[in-house]
Amino acid sequence: MTDTPAGTPAPTPRATGKGARKRGELLDAAEHVLLASGYADLSMRAVATAAGVRLGHLQYYFPARSDLVAAVLDRVLRRSLDRLEPLLATAADPAGADPSAWVTALLEDQDDPALVRLFTELWALAALDETVAVAVRAFYTAYRDQVAAHLGGRRPDLPADECRARAEVFVMLVEGASLFRSGVAAHRSARTDATLIATAAALLTARDR
Repeated sequence: MTDTPAGTPAPTPRATGKGARKRGELLDAAEHVLLASGYADLSMRAVATAAGVRLGHLQYYFPARSDLVAAVLDRVLRRSLDRLEPLLATAADPAGADPSAWVTALLEDQDDPALVRLFTELWALAALDETVAVAVRAFYTAYRDQVAAHLGGRRPDLPADECRARAEVFVMLVEGASLFRSGVAAHRSARTDATLIATAAALLTARDR
């Protein structure tokens, strides 16, 4: 792996359909390595091998490992926000939406072991790399703000800071649950899931905390 020397502009592949497709294939390979071996083994050479290309070809699109990691992170987080957006804006009249069904739909993402593993790796990486941590925090801020906006539509009587606080606790509950429901820290149970759904839904409806 070689980083681009300071002050040297990184080469920019042409924005063609073929280039975008190849870039996507390289990011697929990087995600595969991340899932199979973890961040510690996410080397440029390992990704090139997984993609079946020469190292120089990979470096044409991603000159340094940091560029590759940033692109993987951006794609993973954008995909998650894209999945969340339809759920967080389900109803023109938020007060008419069923919060329990909404929470249940959000938890369905945690049925995908690969997705849970990917986020577990990203959380671990964020603890070691401030650049990644900034991107992860930005993702969860956007997630919180979407939940807060939904809550504000349901509960116009609540001050904005209360909506944000409830939304942040909501995100903590739902996201933290992935470690327990996936088997990483524990195993899911129907009783625990019911309590989790009721508790998270209450943050969107209860008059008092």
